[in-house]
Amino acid sequence: MTCKTHPDAPHGFMRDESHSTGEYVCECAFWEEPVDESKYMITVKEFFETFGYRITEGSDYGWSCYGPDSYSLSYWNGIHGKGGFAGNVVFDTRTQTVYEAEVCDYTKDRAYRLINPAYIEAHRKEASQLDVNMSQAWDDVNFTNLEVKEDWLEKAQAIVAGEDYDDRIQMPLTLDNDQLFDLMKLAHERDVTLNQMVETVLREHIEQHEKNS
Repeated sequence: MTCKTHPDAPHGFMRDESHSTGEYVCECAFWEEPVDESKYMITVKEFFETFGYRITEGSDYGWSCYGPDSYSLSYWNGIHGKGGFAGNVVFDTRTQTVYEAEVCDYTKDRAYRLINPAYIEAHRKEASQLDVNMSQAWDDVNFTNLEVKEDWLEKAQAIVAGEDYDDRIQMPLTLDNDQLFDLMKLAHERDVTLNQMVETVLREHIEQHEKNS
């Protein structure tokens, strides 16, 4: 087996595993590289900055999926309907890890949520155990789950400022150099931006998948 090269990866001979597989097994085989949460989740500071350091409510989170130190802070500007908005963040009081962040646009009846990818499954399981509809934000409005923290920040900041925003959902996309080069060539041939080309390709694949389903 090939050892992992990350500087934090542990190394050492694992006797039982090596004997059972018939080849050398290193400790690093069972080690996973830590997830850089700053790439996926907003920080508590970014939540405070978005809502102007205003908080109207706070309490223990109440569920166990995020651990014993999870706490919820919320802000609502007091307006129902047009001009109304609210936000909520659940974070760890000990580590400051953000588990989820929500923003509600009462003008357009939209609700956006960003859940820490390391805890999505734990949140889903507990919601199922408690028989809670985790999709519902309020009444007939469901959460739109976001996957990119910049997407949440852009929408939340615009909602708070009363500005228009793009209601499309940003998706994380990993491309190797060859794929990126091919897309750049296509974009040049069609005289569009790389982002527009990626969006077109994704739409075509989705449409094809729907036709084949």
